[in-house]
Amino acid sequence: MKVHEYQAKALFKEFGIPVPNGGVAATPEEAEKIASETDGKVAVKAQVYAGGRGKAGGIKLAATPAEAAGAARELLGKRLVTHQTTPQGVPVEKVLVEETIPVKRELYLSLVIDRGRKLPVMMASASGGMDIEEVARVSPEKILRVHIDPPDRFRAYEGRKLAYGLDLSPEETKQIMALMGNLYKLFLAKDCSLAEINPLVVTDDGRVMALDAKLNFDDNADYRQKEIAAMYDWDQEDPIEAQAGRLGIKNFVKLDGNIGCLINGAGMTMSVVDLLAGFGGKAANFYDIGPDPQSEKIVNAFRLIVADPKVKVLLIDIFAGMGKGDAYAQGIVDGYRATNSKIPAVVRIFGTNAELGKKILTESGIETYMATDFYDEGRKAVEMAGKAEV
Repeated sequence: MKVHEYQAKALFKEFGIPVPNGGVAATPEEAEKIASETDGKVAVKAQVYAGGRGKAGGIKLAATPAEAAGAARELLGKRLVTHQTTPQGVPVEKVLVEETIPVKRELYLSLVIDRGRKLPVMMASASGGMDIEEVARVSPEKILRVHIDPPDRFRAYEGRKLAYGLDLSPEETKQIMALMGNLYKLFLAKDCSLAEINPLVVTDDGRVMALDAKLNFDDNADYRQKEIAAMYDWDQEDPIEAQAGRLGIKNFVKLDGNIGCLINGAGMTMSVVDLLAGFGGKAANFYDIGPDPQSEKIVNAFRLIVADPKVKVLLIDIFAGMGKGDAYAQGIVDGYRATNSKIPAVVRIFGTNAELGKKILTESGIETYMATDFYDEGRKAVEMAGKAEV
């Protein structure tokens, strides 16, 4: 789960990480007021869930409060297209207005989970402000790493290992080590999956400050991070995916095909998407029902899938392992009844109570084709979708 930069910086301030002075604005008038409270030039930054804002015109400099209002007027209500968005871009509904900082050096600092080592890893580089992926590709030796082991807290020697590789003065080293420790406290306390500062700057007067802020959070911790979860901006997502999120449906991704997919198991779902492509078809969505066949959850997902006018056929592939086949089948029948959908379905159910599940579906009056195997379901779904398009 993501948050906007202004929200990430509010969390930074809470944990003692220095950030520029500023505020968030939803109107040009608010932007002008915030700029009038600073001592000079400000940066007006579009708040979107995408990187590459600067190159896409999403960050504008203003020398006066009136210019800040003009910059906000140019951004607010528009859709920003960057290399990380779709061609349609994402809406700009707020801007961050903050003081510009005279910068002596730009650094990079981040925290992620190394899944191979099963430990948090802090990374730092003297090549801040640049595309860090490009730095990693061209000059990997410029990225310093330290695994935090044991991961209960960040230790001074771990900070020194990184700070000494950045060619800082003793005072700057002291500041950045304190910042690293606070960033790790935030990382642990808020169940982050990513904490990134790019650039982390050394100012002309020797202060170390987070000029940008990016935080991602582990969705599995939503139940204990309710304040963080409430920050999520659903308007940044595809409308169907946003609706799925509001309904508590995870792992739903809108695609551009015409075959709706109701499948349990993320691996199976990915295999089916590839299978359809192999037969010349396209999935309309990626959705993993999961091992718990709750009727309400299936009905809600069903509503989302059949609401897509492109969907001409449903592909239903259920392995009844932890959940029973008849329970999945009943949820699907409930979905058809709730939506009054007439979309035909290609079905494969195997595992616990599979035969009972097939019986429920065939006796429901739904137009179904019972596939004999994995390849048969893909072949038939593509065939039926193609005929429906004619």
